[in-house]
Amino acid sequence: MKARYLIAGAISALLLSGAAQAHRQWMLPSSTSLSGNESWVTVDAAVSNDLFYFDHVPMRTDNIQVTQPDGTEGKIENSATGKYRSTFDVHLTKPGTYRIASVSTGIMGGYTLNGEQKRLPRGTTKDNLAAAIPAGATNVQTIEASNRNEIYVTLGAPTSTIFKPTGNGIELVPVTHPNDLVAGEAATFQFLLDGKPAAGLKVTAIPGGSRYRDSSGQIDLVTGADGKLTITWPQPGMYWLNASTGGGREGGEGMGAPGAGSPAQQPQRPAGPPQRRASYVTTLEVLAP
Repeated sequence: MKARYLIAGAISALLLSGAAQAHRQWMLPSSTSLSGNESWVTVDAAVSNDLFYFDHVPMRTDNIQVTQPDGTEGKIENSATGKYRSTFDVHLTKPGTYRIASVSTGIMGGYTLNGEQKRLPRGTTKDNLAAAIPAGATNVQTIEASNRNEIYVTLGAPTSTIFKPTGNGIELVPVTHPNDLVAGEAATFQFLLDGKPAAGLKVTAIPGGSRYRDSSGQIDLVTGADGKLTITWPQPGMYWLNASTGGGREGGEGMGAPGAGSPAQQPQRPAGPPQRRASYVTTLEVLAP
């Protein structure tokens, strides 16, 4: 049981950006659409109770990646981390749409061996999972978790090269470009899970400024069989959008769930693939008509 709690705590930390968490992770760009031959954008990054308000802890920036409009790798500059937020700059030198993203994925879990609870070593992947679990292990619990937090910034006309799916975790494939959103107009997005349409995916959109409202203004949506949904933005402003899957108790006896039998009856190896959990977060700017 102790191992189960350790696993749950680790996953909760990884998926802090999920809609069910009180603290939400976010990145907020100074602008999402810019003109000229080159420009700069400054990004605030934090984890907070109220959206886009610094009141909890800063978001780490050491794994943030920038993808330029042509698909090449960019970089963040002037990064700094304070008590409640991190901030960094991105120099836009090529026309088109940029992706600024923090992406993490990994296998977490644990098992019981000779009466002791053990955790999987860091760096465990699907390829080396079997080797990471010793013979004789029982009560095996494994979770494959992916977390993607990304924003989009366009210099000049919007482009779509950066939206080529990687096939890992939840990804956004826009029908409506995320830098071309207008209040009162419908926008259509498609979500993929591990490269396939994410049917029945729960998606939440919340406008910023909830600190100064009586209600959050939360909009709840569910994707169709093709992974698509349509949302009509009620008002201009910055919106936090989140999609997540795999938060429930899944796996049953094959995952060594409590009550699945005595240690002698529990599987010596994982009976199937790890539980799949994934989270996606983005910040979108909706303009006035």
